[in-house]
Amino acid sequence: MLTISRALYEKITEHARRDHPDEACGVIAGPAGSDSPVRYIPMLNAARSPTFYEFDSHELLRVWREMDDNDEEAVVIYHSHTATEAYPSRTDISYAGEPQAHYVLVSTRDETETEFRSYRILDGVVTEEPVAIKE
Repeated sequence: MLTISRALYEKITEHARRDHPDEACGVIAGPAGSDSPVRYIPMLNAARSPTFYEFDSHELLRVWREMDDNDEEAVVIYHSHTATEAYPSRTDISYAGEPQAHYVLVSTRDETETEFRSYRILDGVVTEEPVAIKE
């Protein structure tokens, strides 16, 4: 189960809405081994695409080094889908390389309702998990 604060939930959904019609992406870091998302890190979609996201390689290296220096890890890796449901694509599954991470997808296909879902992706197997939003 992913437990996330209302503030972080809102930051992710706001980022997804702001970058629409392109996909948004980012990370929420937390203390290594804690499974607690704490530090919001919005990132640039280097692909600038409505159907694909790609972390900028320089930004990705900087963020992962920063997390290492702070004894943090990527607790949540998120991105948006702009025209489809919030479910991992084959490309998303192939890029899922952080076994401890919750992979959050936000769909912005509906202007009035935001679909927010979380998955574990291990060895190509996708498992949806409940999301608890704490106030």
